[in-house]
Amino acid sequence: MHLESWRRYLRARAYEMLRRHDAALAEYRAITALEPDNPRALNAMGYRHAVRKEWPDAARCFTAALASAPHDAIAWFNLGYAEESRGEYEAAVAAFDKAVELKPTLDRAWYGLGMCHARLARHADAVRALTEAATLQPMNGIAWYALGMAHHANRAPEKVAEVVKHLFRFDPVMTRRLIQDSGRADLAHLVDSLRV
Repeated sequence: MHLESWRRYLRARAYEMLRRHDAALAEYRAITALEPDNPRALNAMGYRHAVRKEWPDAARCFTAALASAPHDAIAWFNLGYAEESRGEYEAAVAAFDKAVELKPTLDRAWYGLGMCHARLARHADAVRALTEAATLQPMNGIAWYALGMAHHANRAPEKVAEVVKHLFRFDPVMTRRLIQDSGRADLAHLVDSLRV
C-alpha cells in the first residue's frame, strides 16, 4: 500500500469510528483510485455498501477484492453474504463453498451455505452444511433450529427429534419454535419430559 493510501485508510478508519460513514466511503474510493486492486479498501467499501443494503455494489467490491486476495476466507464469506442477500443463491453457494474450503472452522459460512441450499431445495446438502455450523457453535440456537428444519424438509423425523432434545437443553424458546414450525406437535412431550 502506498503512503498516500495508508494515510487515506487511517483517515477512513477514523471516520468510521466517528460514524462519518460517507466520509469513510469517500476515502476508500480515493484509495481505489490510487490502487484499483487494494483488497483492504475494497473489502471496507464492500462492507459499507452491505451496511446500506446496497447488495450489487457490495458484491462488486468483494469480487474485486478477491481478484487480488483470492485466499481470503472472510472476503469469500462476505461475497457469499452479499450474493445471498440479493437472492443470487447459486453464486452465494459458490462463495460460501470457497470460504469453508479455505477456513473449515468458519461457522457463519457453513450456516450461510446451509441456508442457501435450503432455499434451493437441496435439503441433504443443507443438512450437511448446517450440521457443520451447529457442531462448530454447539450453543447457537438459530443454527440448531435451522438444522432441525433442514432435517424436517429432508424427511428425517427421527433427526428432528434428536435436534429438539439437544436444543431444549439451552434454548427452550427456539425448541418450541422448531416444534411449531415443523408441524411436529408430537414432539411436545419431549420438551415436557426434559424439564425434570
